[in-house]
Amino acid sequence: MDNRPLSPHLTVYKPQITSVLSIFHRITGAGLAVSTVLVVFWLASLALGEVTFKGFNNFLNNPFIIIVLVSSLWALWYHFCTGLRHLYWDMGYGYDLKSVTISGWVAVIFSFVLTFLTLLFFIS
Repeated sequence: MDNRPLSPHLTVYKPQITSVLSIFHRITGAGLAVSTVLVVFWLASLALGEVTFKGFNNFLNNPFIIIVLVSSLWALWYHFCTGLRHLYWDMGYGYDLKSVTISGWVAVIFSFVLTFLTLLFFIS
């Protein structure tokens, strides 16, 4: 039994764009589920009256929470862009290595651009 070959693991494989983006797609999906709780609490505070709403808005102005919200915004756009990429694949297109790499980088770049544009729109 000691002569059995070891299964390859993460230290053997070189990360590829498809695997890295897939992992981040799953992580951002889970993160969005968690950050949705903040949105639900914000809506609930709105329903509970002005005092509760102002108190929750003060909580949201915490620098740590702002980082969480901006990260969640990026996760939303990233998840959206990679979701579009998957829909493109579902139609049977973009399976060659060059297309996979290009669409992966486009999804990543667009997620940052869309995050920046969203922040620019809501801050100004």
